[in-house]
Amino acid sequence: MKRLHDLYGLKYNPFLPHLPKEGLWMPPGAEGFFARLEMMRDMGGFALLTGEPGAGKSQLLRLLHQRLRAEPGAVVSVLERPQSRLADLYRELGDRFGITVGTYNRYGGFKALRERWRQQIKQTLVQPILLVDEAQEMRTESLCELRLLGSEESDSVSLMTVVLCGDQRLTERLRSVDLLSLASRVRARLILPRWPPEQLGDYLDHLLAAAGAPHLLTEGLARVLCRHAEGNLRQLVHMGEVLLAHAAQRRLPQVDENLYIEVFSRTTAAEPRQASAGRSA
Repeated sequence: MKRLHDLYGLKYNPFLPHLPKEGLWMPPGAEGFFARLEMMRDMGGFALLTGEPGAGKSQLLRLLHQRLRAEPGAVVSVLERPQSRLADLYRELGDRFGITVGTYNRYGGFKALRERWRQQIKQTLVQPILLVDEAQEMRTESLCELRLLGSEESDSVSLMTVVLCGDQRLTERLRSVDLLSLASRVRARLILPRWPPEQLGDYLDHLLAAAGAPHLLTEGLARVLCRHAEGNLRQLVHMGEVLLAHAAQRRLPQVDENLYIEVFSRTTAAEPRQASAGRSA
């Protein structure tokens, strides 16, 4: 990292997955979604954040976590194993909300969690919030259990706000008969699209400015990257990471189109040879 700072003035590598707070990007449409979630803290319910792999869902969920956690009285937890069976789901929820859930007493865990949430609402006047990344991996029984856990008084009162974040498989699953009841309780939705080159350019500008090197890439290279990223943020930063590594190795003063042509034309040319060698083997 010291080398990148010395060469380009970078505070950190803007193309790595785990960015600091200032490197996270607020895409178009997200501000309204965040505002809706802030309102939901007073009433609870489900929210849905979806999009294709690489659209920026997980980074946006990180930004949401930081923003909600900064609110007075907020209790925000993150579910780390969405694929768990029910027993492990209860254990993790107990761990997140500070109670012990017995392995063989699910009803006791059900009552204890709901009582904990009632006490938190009484003390803070806002619902606890649970964020679930990769929610398409959740079992149907676990999604249904979250719905039942957070609802009382004949479904007229919510005890928790749940944000489900996942790819298109999550949207498809919510259309199934078993999950229609949960889908009908989704009060806020944000679908991240395949980004046009203009929006990818805004994202790239934000990454570089936040990292302290807005002129790291030439304007021509920035346009080329945004055109070839196919609307995908992850693909864009992957290309940027590869080019930055080559530029730093050669101590180039700036990353430009010539390096892009050299690096990626060589990679593309190698692929047919590798495929041919594989067939021969």
